[in-house]
Amino acid sequence: MLILKMRKLSLKEMKCLPQDHTATIPMCESKSESRKMMEQNLCHRYEQYFQPCIVELLGSALFIFIGCLSVIENVEGVGRLQPALAHGLALGLTIAILGNISGGHFNPAVSLAAVLIGGLNYMMLIPYCISQLCGGIIGAALAKAVSPEERFLNASGAAFTTITGDDQVGGAVVAETIMTLFLILTVCMGAINEKTKSPLAPLCIGFTVTVDILAGGAISGACMNPARAFGPAVMSNYWKYQWVYWLGPLAASLIAGTLIRILIGDQKIRLFLKHQ
Repeated sequence: MLILKMRKLSLKEMKCLPQDHTATIPMCESKSESRKMMEQNLCHRYEQYFQPCIVELLGSALFIFIGCLSVIENVEGVGRLQPALAHGLALGLTIAILGNISGGHFNPAVSLAAVLIGGLNYMMLIPYCISQLCGGIIGAALAKAVSPEERFLNASGAAFTTITGDDQVGGAVVAETIMTLFLILTVCMGAINEKTKSPLAPLCIGFTVTVDILAGGAISGACMNPARAFGPAVMSNYWKYQWVYWLGPLAASLIAGTLIRILIGDQKIRLFLKHQ
């Protein structure tokens, strides 16, 4: 009996002993910190990779919707002024509101030039281009959806139909190259190059598009953007001389990248003649 009492007392005493919970605190804190780090990492990856592609898709869709609609609904007697202003203002505004997220390219040729001068991670080039081309299709589809069928067909869905014969191809390619070069230099020097970067870059880029369309619209249509050519071509199934609107802008990207890297870029971008 004495032994049993002693055992009971021992059990009671053991139950009454203070329990040490401090060992579980570091474990809880480490789990909380780990979860917080995972959330921060996920947020960082979203903002670095996924969000810019969404913005490029959205911006391209809005810009190309306005551009296509301005051609489809072009008022007689206005000529190139209506599409020139619509494209320029739409692009400038879209860059102003979305540019800080993705850079506001909305154009595969601009993205290629940005990669060449170090203004965009090369791993993002293909996702950007896919987003821009898909945005072009969406924008052209929306323009088709809200336009009367007769006007849509008369304007060929705002696809580029300026080139009507092989004798115009040479001049159109050169015009597209030079006009796109002007646009890309405005983007790269106004928004990427540190020495010449300006808060007025969105306005300058929009004005460049307007000027190019007013000057060269009769020669090639002044596309300057493969996504702008691709979307309407898909919706209207008009592919004649489509390659001109890829060759000219992409050639301009290579020329602009070379000029900026070798001659006119700042020390961060320029490859040669740097201060030690």
